[in-house]
Amino acid sequence: QVQLLESGGDSVQAGGSLTLSCSLSKYTYTTYCMGWFRQGPMKEREGVAAIDSDGDTSYTDSVKGRFTISVDNIKNTLYLHLSNLRPEDTAMYYCAALVHMPPSQALSLMNGRLEGFGYWGQGTQVTVSE
Repeated sequence: QVQLLESGGDSVQAGGSLTLSCSLSKYTYTTYCMGWFRQGPMKEREGVAAIDSDGDTSYTDSVKGRFTISVDNIKNTLYLHLSNLRPEDTAMYYCAALVHMPPSQALSLMNGRLEGFGYWGQGTQVTVSE
């Protein structure tokens, strides 16, 4: 059973930065394609970023240049660094471990049904104020 535990969410002002962390079960990163998705109030789920075991990444257009996904294999931790935050980034952010696939495909998958494709955590809240 894969276990994922997110942390690092907070309330920040627009323009601020945060780093979200996701604690992974051992070997999760080498077995799955990892990613972050978010769901804001009254919004559809949105894939934000994904990374595979080769370090290849993919980002949704609205966060390119502002968010960075990374993995620390020693600490078994997935990160999402958020910078230049905007009010529209307000959402619950979830960490996901998906069956092995290209990051771009994982990003699209996180916009839709995830059941049967992997695991995800309970989420961590990010709130961005003006």
